Amino acid sequence: MGAEPALSARMQRDPGPGSGSAASARALPLAGVPLRWPALRADPLGTLGRCLERESEQRRFFPWIAVAYGLGIVLAFAADGPLSTWPPLLAGAGASAAAVAARARPLTRAVFIALGALAFGFAVAVIRTDGVAAPVLGFTIVTRFEGFVESLEQRGAGGRIVVRPVKMSGLDEGARPARIRISARAAEGIRPGDYVTGSARLLPPPEAARPGGYDFARDAWFRGIGAVGSTSGRLAVVDPPPVSRPTGLAADAALDRARNALTSRIADAIGGQAGAVAAALVTGKRGLIAEPTNDVLRAAGIYHVVSISGLHMMLAAGVLFWAARALLALSPRIALTWPVKKIAACTGMAGATAYCIFSGSDVAAERSLCMILVMQGAILFDRPALSMRNLALSGLLVLTREPETLLGPSFQMSFAAVAGLIALAEATRRARGPAEPTDPIGRTIRWLLAALFGVVGTTLVASLATAPFSGFHFGALQPYSLLGNAATLPLVSFVVMPCAVLGTLLYPFGLDRPIWWVMGFGVSGVLKLSEWVAALGGSVVAVPSFGTGALGLLALAILCATIFVSALRWVAILPAALGLASAWAAARPDIYVARDGASAAIRGRDGRLVVVGRSSAFTVEQWLRADGDLRRAADPDVRSGSRCDVIGCTVTLPDGRVVSYLADRRGFAEDCRRAAIVVSRLAAPPDCPARLVVDRNLLASRGAIGVLARRDALEVVSSRTPDDTRPWLRRPPAPASRARAQPAGSARPPPPGPLPAPAEPAAPDPELPAAAEPDGDPGQ
Repeated sequence: MGAEPALSARMQRDPGPGSGSAASARALPLAGVPLRWPALRADPLGTLGRCLERESEQRRFFPWIAVAYGLGIVLAFAADGPLSTWPPLLAGAGASAAAVAARARPLTRAVFIALGALAFGFAVAVIRTDGVAAPVLGFTIVTRFEGFVESLEQRGAGGRIVVRPVKMSGLDEGARPARIRISARAAEGIRPGDYVTGSARLLPPPEAARPGGYDFARDAWFRGIGAVGSTSGRLAVVDPPPVSRPTGLAADAALDRARNALTSRIADAIGGQAGAVAAALVTGKRGLIAEPTNDVLRAAGIYHVVSISGLHMMLAAGVLFWAARALLALSPRIALTWPVKKIAACTGMAGATAYCIFSGSDVAAERSLCMILVMQGAILFDRPALSMRNLALSGLLVLTREPETLLGPSFQMSFAAVAGLIALAEATRRARGPAEPTDPIGRTIRWLLAALFGVVGTTLVASLATAPFSGFHFGALQPYSLLGNAATLPLVSFVVMPCAVLGTLLYPFGLDRPIWWVMGFGVSGVLKLSEWVAALGGSVVAVPSFGTGALGLLALAILCATIFVSALRWVAILPAALGLASAWAAARPDIYVARDGASAAIRGRDGRLVVVGRSSAFTVEQWLRADGDLRRAADPDVRSGSRCDVIGCTVTLPDGRVVSYLADRRGFAEDCRRAAIVVSRLAAPPDCPARLVVDRNLLASRGAIGVLARRDALEVVSSRTPDDTRPWLRRPPAPASRARAQPAGSARPPPPGPLPAPAEPAAPDPELPAAAEPDGDPGQ
């Protein structure tokens, strides 16, 4: 911060590790600043002052500006009520003016700078939320639509298609979403940029499947997607289009066509799942990867390999940087007279930018690009590339452009991992021994030890830094990720990614196929090693869900441990201990109810959840992971433990109380009397005497429900409040009369016949078109 020079001038220098009396010998050295317990007890303010001086000397106050900026974004997304941009902007301007006025008082100035950053972060989140505003479908509808295909991801014979609709039957122009995302079982002949017509069943982007879970509706809002669904029948291409293409669509469509073409070429050249993974590494198109392959990569802790993110961008930029520098160094004259390193940095930056654009500019890729541009840009100004200050600048750029990314696992995990790696690199530099030995054997041994430490140390640090976010968002940890990364990253770094860069460069000349063959061998090796790691017992450990408070404490611990360089790092112990204790003590709901009431998960007598009703596999697995349960939705025992008939199902809680799930109004008369808790997608009678009733009316105002069945009380938690004002959760009323439109969450009685047998997976909704079920899952 701006307070650093003044702090440095005002405070006393810290004596070196070797100074002090014998009574101060007991010390815990950390980052060159020992924590001397007797000295701390005798002069706590003086010790604090020396620590702050060291932080100032190392310019470590600046990263806290990015932290305050991010905190402002979090507060904006948590705020209740209509938000205006003017109050936070005026508050930020006032705090900035106060910081300038208080430049003679360093600590006061630092406080005002932090407040200003917080206010500006709040303002940026509000501006972004308002700037992407677009209509969101408020009810389920079967419609005939026309529009332009913006992007297409192949999934076998079908695909996932994003369409910019031009016409939609049954909807006024003002209510028509800007984009719809649909799944089609047959997508042959469809290309990005085509004008298509067809029928689809659409519904609003689904909200969180459980309280505190992933909110696809929020992400869809920021991506401009106002409805999701599935096609009925085939899509027809109209050529030429009856209307002109929207601005920018031609370029986006051409880029997506090129990505699809290269995806097909790589997948065909290599074949099998190795080809699907290799194609995803290059183009970011992951639709061809089968779910068992995804599971293997996750269990081995290397799923990040198939996501275009920091690893790929850094390796691509590094390969180009190294190649450009090596080629220029071949000429002694150029090597001695030209700024070879800066030219190589520009080459790496240009290559990383092109790679990001070609891979689809996903959030993870854009975030990684910002980091690379800042870090390699530092080389142009003769500054160290890998520094915490550069990481903070990258975070500020990413959050200013897309503040909503702060709430997702991609941003959190990548920045936590990089912060940990930078802190490790700084500690390694400080602990580096004497000069490198001159004999070849000594240099070889030193290089091998450094390489081994690099793989093990970086993987361990990155795993520890990302563990809280992985547990919070995915409900699982991979204890063998150290082994998986150590086994596979050499192949990825030295075979797969260099081939990816070289193959892409040779692709326009038609000379790329041999390169893809070599890349295929490398990817096959990665998959085989991943299968070996995944086959080890306990490769995935379930983590029951915990609250945002625990996650915030653990994140604060990571920030303190990585940003501070003085003994203030020991402060991280307190939030880490509190966060772990809070996560460990987090209560798990005994009942989960889907947002539309179509299904529920109820804890049975054996302590495990029992699923009743009709539900998607995605929702069921969200419930199971939140409960620390690794079973899959297709496991037969997920539905065992309930007693079902044509009216509904009953499940007995571990304490003996009965929970009734009703699919027919005829069951209310009896079950309201004998069940402690009644759950239904229908509207319950107002005089139902059950202790708790979760019905259509409650779900319409609260979304997904969780119930903690304590013996003395029933605690209800929900994914939103009845008066929630967030724009992605506001739903316009359904039309009064519509031939084929059905308001979401309506009290439609089930078709005749019994519910699915308890041991069978849920049947598809009978009201769906024959083509496919709605595309309600948030898969990327």
